[in-house]
Amino acid sequence: MTAMTVLGAVLGAALVGCGSSGDSPGHAPAAAHAPAHSPSAASPSAAASPAAGKPPVLAPGPGGLTPVLERGPSRTDKVVALTFDADMTADEGPRAAAGEHFDNPELIALLRRLKVPATVFMTGRWAEEYPGQARSIGTDPLFEIASHSYSHYAFTSPCYGLPAVEEDAMRGEVERAFDAIRKAGARHVVPYFRFPGGCYDKAALRAIAPEKVTAVQWDVVSGDAFATDADAVAQQVLDGVKPGSLVVMHCTRSAAPVTGEAVRQVVPELRKRGYRFVRVSQLMAGRPGRT
Repeated sequence: MTAMTVLGAVLGAALVGCGSSGDSPGHAPAAAHAPAHSPSAASPSAAASPAAGKPPVLAPGPGGLTPVLERGPSRTDKVVALTFDADMTADEGPRAAAGEHFDNPELIALLRRLKVPATVFMTGRWAEEYPGQARSIGTDPLFEIASHSYSHYAFTSPCYGLPAVEEDAMRGEVERAFDAIRKAGARHVVPYFRFPGGCYDKAALRAIAPEKVTAVQWDVVSGDAFATDADAVAQQVLDGVKPGSLVVMHCTRSAAPVTGEAVRQVVPELRKRGYRFVRVSQLMAGRPGRT
């Protein structure tokens, strides 16, 4: 595994290039979801000012590279964004047909009961497999949906066993996911993208730049992927959250079976500590939210 450094893109800052190794990739385990790759130094630039009613995005980095957000701005008010990856690779249709569950409607229902806003990073293949759920999530003002690629294939290799996307197909992967999500009937769709496995390099950031998305990573790894101990997942989140944190979790039953149980512990405890939950777009806009 290559060395990993922190790519902290705070509000008003955008990604400005890569480390001293040029295009050498950084990798994050798909199960652990640790930050992937970062520059050795960052020069702040202004966040793009969104038009009225449009979600905010970060300004492009030097050379027009896709900007990357890893956490919210430094702030004193206690806000945190829970994000959930709806993972399904393009070749997992037979497994779904055989009864494997790549969805988690009980988790979404729990978030609704707890009145927790969240951002779901959805693959296009997931939206096609569960169009009713994609539409339900994407028409609920509590949630917003962003692209997690169409196929959930890696944008740089190696990336912990994921098949790789060719560089000239990367932009299409981002766009095709948005198309599938909107075709399902989702309306609350935001111009954000999360790399499968958290793996990317400079070439990937360049390849998807024409999509004008902000790549959203995280600063808190929940560890829920393939976990069986909900208490441990909850504790890892509670230990890691700071004002402005981005937490990565999953809404895929087969790969993250204890996420709902962990959320039941995390939400009331963070509220007891004075935290409010926001969507990524709210975190980027610097709004504290109402929950």
